Parts: sequence; structure tokens; C-alpha cells
Amino acid sequence: MSEFSDAAALVMARCEALGSLSQNPSCLDRRYLTEQHKLANQLTSGWMIEAGMTTWQDSVGNIWGRYTSAVPNAPRLIIGSHLDTVPNGGKYDGMLGVVAPVTLMAMFSGEGRQFPFHIDIVGFCDEEGTRFGTTLLGSRALTGKWQDEWRRLKDEDGISLEDAMKNFGLDFDAINSATIAQTDLLGYLELHIEQGPVLEQENLPVGVVNAIAGAKRFSLTVTGMAGHAGTVPMSMRHDALCASAEMILAVESISQQRPGVVATVGKIENAPNGVNVISGRCQFSLDIRSEEDPLRDAALAEILQKINDIAVLRNVELKIEQTHSAPAVHCDSALQNTLLKGVTEAGIVPKVLASGAGHDAMAMAEICPVAMLFTRCKGGISHHPAESITTDDVAASLAVMHHSLRTLKY
Repeated sequence: MSEFSDAAALVMARCEALGSLSQNPSCLDRRYLTEQHKLANQLTSGWMIEAGMTTWQDSVGNIWGRYTSAVPNAPRLIIGSHLDTVPNGGKYDGMLGVVAPVTLMAMFSGEGRQFPFHIDIVGFCDEEGTRFGTTLLGSRALTGKWQDEWRRLKDEDGISLEDAMKNFGLDFDAINSATIAQTDLLGYLELHIEQGPVLEQENLPVGVVNAIAGAKRFSLTVTGMAGHAGTVPMSMRHDALCASAEMILAVESISQQRPGVVATVGKIENAPNGVNVISGRCQFSLDIRSEEDPLRDAALAEILQKINDIAVLRNVELKIEQTHSAPAVHCDSALQNTLLKGVTEAGIVPKVLASGAGHDAMAMAEICPVAMLFTRCKGGISHHPAESITTDDVAASLAVMHHSLRTLKY
């Protein structure tokens, strides 16, 4: 893979450059429709032009580059990922999947290689949903699933999505022009860091994704009775925090007994939250995922039944509100096999694995076949400044994509 070493080094340098564009001087934080979003698009567009591509920004703020086919009325293959980050994020989540294919197009251009299809690379503007609380805004605009009610979404400063778009030079009412036709669309490929420890554990630089887990999220509120920690007998308490603790342990216990399912309580708020006060109210989150929706939903039903039983036994009120639902996505077998052949041609042992994290590929799967390639990430760490990949693993990823694109059949 030595022929990809220089390109891999360039990819790493470009990720560093994008990693310097942050609205927060103390960490990487680049959100949708900010000045840093605009600068990231401009920088990426420049690299696309250097690679011999034509570029444009669509009506939602995604940046595009096309490696043009000489074939009349050629279909299009889309490759991409996102350029936005979470607050205090890393330099490779999303960005690798935009920068690497752009760099690969420059290699193809240098080789004089032509394809019977257009290769369109997209840097999605908002995958994380950090600013307005709704994920996959950039990719969902392509699918025609943009919702009018989103115009009223507001950020933490009270700026609406509609006004933020106007300030950026975009028009909320023109979003539909970002929708892409499905008739000439071959599929969507996404390169992404793994965000998990599997490839590192198996000492492999890359892996091919077979499915993206579907997730459901809930907000649960447990209401008991606050009281003095010294005067209310234990037998007379309606302790919301103790009830919540038992519920949370039930989430862990049930999900441990369900292979292929993961469930997490990551957020909890307690009130009055005093050292000498019995908890009167507790609110916590539930995130449950699986690459098989029936498995997830069966585990969820058992968890919710157990939580309700605990509420009854402890004589506390329980309110459950669903806040998110996304079905699992299974990658296209033909595109997946193309990537697996690319892995083999690159001299790497093929590994198939699922993604527990969400990606733009989930939205794109509504309109075309999708496939994903993972690059090993140190410690499985992501959404954190400690996010780390190696130049050698980037070279391996480039080699796999190079082989795969050259042999792609449609």
C-alpha cells in the first residue's frame, strides 16, 4: 500500500486543517450554519477543485464535488460523510469520509482514469444535530424528507433554523431543490472511523459494515415525595431516586441477557438534589439499539414492563416520553461485496461488523443502496479530542476504496 502513503499523509494534514476551524478556541466545535461551517465548505471546495472536480453548494448547505464521467447521461455514485462536529469533538469523525475520497479523486485524475458514472462527493452540513437538536439535516434534505416545522427549531441563543439559514445566505423555502433524483442514482458509500474497539481488538485497519443499528430514545420521569432525610421512616418513603436506580439496573440486566441489543441510561437529573432531602423527582434517559429492530423492540417491551412494575411496587408515578426513533439499516449486499473484494485486493483480512452509531447512510438508505467502510480508531474513542487514527490505516482505507471503485459493477 506504499503507493497510497503520500495521499494518506495529505488526508491527515487536511483533517488537521479542518480541525482548526472551530467556533470555540479551546476545543473543536463546528456547528451547522456558522461561520466555521462556511469556512469548512470553502476549504473542502478548494481541495475538490484541485482534484479536478466541479463544485457547488446546495440549498441546505452541503458542499459537493463531481468527478465527471465522459459517458453521456451517466448515472451517479455518491460518496460522503459530514463536516460538522459535536462540541469538544475529534478531527476524524465525519471529516475523514469527505477528505479521503476527495484526495482519492486527485489520484484518479493523475492516473487519467475515467469511470462510466459520475462520482459525487458530498460534505454533509449537519449530521450531529448539535445546534438545532435534529440529526441528519444535511442528508435528509437530499431524500425529500425535510419538514416544514423545522423552520421553528431554535439554537441555544434563540436563533431559529429559518433565520440561521437566511444569515448564511440560504432560503428555507428553497430546500426542496436539494432533493436528488433516484432514477440515475447507483448508491451511496461512506468511509467513517469505527467509533468502537472491534477492529483494534482484531488488529485490522479496516472493516466492512453490514448494518447500522436502529435506535429508540426515551425520557422517563419518576415522581415520588420529597421529605426530610432524618424524619421520614424508611418504610414510609416514596423515593424517586431509589426507584430510578432500580429501574436503571433493570435496563442493564435485561439488555445483558439480550445478545445483539445495547441499552444505555446516560443522563439523569434529580430534584431537589439536596444532601438531606429525599428525592421527590428524577428524570433519566433511555437509549436502546440493535441492528435488528424486532430484537430491540422485544427487549424494550421487557424493560418498560419491568420499569412499570417497579413504579407500582415503590408507589411512585411514572411518565415515559419517546424522543427519537430510527429503524435499523442493512447495507446493500452488492455494494458490501464490492468493498469486501476491495479489502481482499488490498491484502487485508476481510472483517464484517455492524455500526452501533448513526450515520448519514441511514438517511441515504431511503433513496438508494448504501454501504460503509470503517477505519480503525484508537481505543474506539470518538466524539472526543482523543480521537486518533494512523496514516497507515488511512492508506489501507484509500487502497480499499481505490480497488472497489475500479471494479464497481452496476
